[in-house]
Amino acid sequence: MAIKDLIPWRKETSIVPVQRNRDAETLLDIRTEMSRIIDEFFNRPLALGSFLDDFAFPAGFSPRLDVAETDKEITISAELPGLEPEDIHLTLDHNCLTISGEKQAEKEEKGKRFYRMERSYGSFYRSIPLPDEVDENKIEASYKRGVLKIRLPKTVQSQRTSKRIPITFIR
Repeated sequence: MAIKDLIPWRKETSIVPVQRNRDAETLLDIRTEMSRIIDEFFNRPLALGSFLDDFAFPAGFSPRLDVAETDKEITISAELPGLEPEDIHLTLDHNCLTISGEKQAEKEEKGKRFYRMERSYGSFYRSIPLPDEVDENKIEASYKRGVLKIRLPKTVQSQRTSKRIPITFIR
């Protein structure tokens, strides 16, 4: 067999054959959906599903994060609805930023012939590895309307402009 027989296109045609395997994607979609349904069933019992919606943290809460990087800084936004600033702990240890906290929710309902008191406690923990170029002494954090914003400036050495390196062609 010649090497040219292994090439999927020829010089005469400019079309490269495209192969798509939709079966694998479909099976993966089904598996993902089944996993979600099973997780939801065990994390939220059917009898208490609508009542548990009133609490902010379902079982296994993990705050959603947005991480953005520019030449000068890294910015992290974490969604922490219903928390007070004193319930949030932010630590930096060995280039690993950790956001943790605890939420305590309490709901009381009184009716003509009933009284119901529910309490819910939950904690969360999220760690983000950071590059060495973060200036640890200039980190700033602010919390407003359920969103924690962390600004991590980079060191002066890492902000230097890049230098173009010429390439020599050798025959």
